Amino acid sequence: MAIRDDLILEDTTLRDGEQTPGVAFSKETKTKILDALIAAGVTSVEIGIPAMGGEELDFIKSCVDRQDEARLVVWHRGVREDVERSIDMGFKAVHIGLPTSAGHLKASVRKDRTWLLATATDLIKMAKDRGAYVSISAEDIARTEISFLQEYAGVVHEAGADRLRLSDTVGLLGPEAYGERVAAVGAAAPIDTQCHAHNDFGLATANTIAGLKAGARYFHVTVNAIGERAGMADLAQVVVALKKLYDRDLGIDMTKLKDLSRLVSEAAKHPVLPWQPVIGDNVFAHESGIHANGMLRDTSTFEPFPPEHVGGERRYVLGKHSGRALIAWSLEQQGIEPREDLLGPCLDEVRHMSIRTASAVPPEDLADIYRRALARATAAA
Repeated sequence: MAIRDDLILEDTTLRDGEQTPGVAFSKETKTKILDALIAAGVTSVEIGIPAMGGEELDFIKSCVDRQDEARLVVWHRGVREDVERSIDMGFKAVHIGLPTSAGHLKASVRKDRTWLLATATDLIKMAKDRGAYVSISAEDIARTEISFLQEYAGVVHEAGADRLRLSDTVGLLGPEAYGERVAAVGAAAPIDTQCHAHNDFGLATANTIAGLKAGARYFHVTVNAIGERAGMADLAQVVVALKKLYDRDLGIDMTKLKDLSRLVSEAAKHPVLPWQPVIGDNVFAHESGIHANGMLRDTSTFEPFPPEHVGGERRYVLGKHSGRALIAWSLEQQGIEPREDLLGPCLDEVRHMSIRTASAVPPEDLADIYRRALARATAAA
């Protein structure tokens, strides 16, 4: 099945992302992140959990009058009073979190499937009667029988739910199994489905793409892939993959991805790994002699797309693996026309320095190396 062309990205950095152990966003920080998400073109944002109260509730209340800027979704347990309170505040979109696996029902909420189906039906009908957009979960779908997922999908669709979130809560599924569940639900009920993939095996982005290929319309992401345990599908990775590999433009301003990543990284106090796809500092950095040589002739040689597409910058790094071409180029960038016979000695010194310091060599240090080599060559002449 081809990926549909009416996809909707929903960011949950402010809800599931903030559930990263040790991360806590203030009201001011959450507002800044929401502003940045909307400015980047995100049209649906899960903003938090009203039942937490305190500063979390203060932030959520401050968002009521911003619902014309994006669909702002508030998350709830399967508790009628919680959902009613959000609708009373004026929210137009609510999510109801309910587990569907026997294990989670028993250990998490201490209920059975009869209770689940009755509660889901009751909460959906109540919220729909009050004019809300209703999203509801099937949590822990990896350990939920497909036959029951289909039954559950039929029940929540019949009750009036607008979408069904298929949550691989513990990240246990691979792309084939995740796609199979999305397709099975789609065959059982004409309800929009939403991918919600955790990254415990490093497959959240792959599972999200698989779910979209199987017919899902909505999907969850977080900035920098933050979230519980190993995190979730990364906003930048999914957006760029859909755009570059599947020709699906979500209307996101990709030039803002790097700044958005930096904002959330600073707020979460967790640095982004330099090799993080799309937005890591090394994604457009080149050191290897063969790579840099090719890049200096044609920048598409060793880059899947230009850095400016995602707000990044290309860097050439001087180090152990550099070659003569990069040495010459770096010197020329500093206004030095190098002698060909001095490139080899300079390269040797750059490699020695890189090993000695276990790091890259700054361009200004290369300039000093060259001047010393030139002075020695001149003295010897």
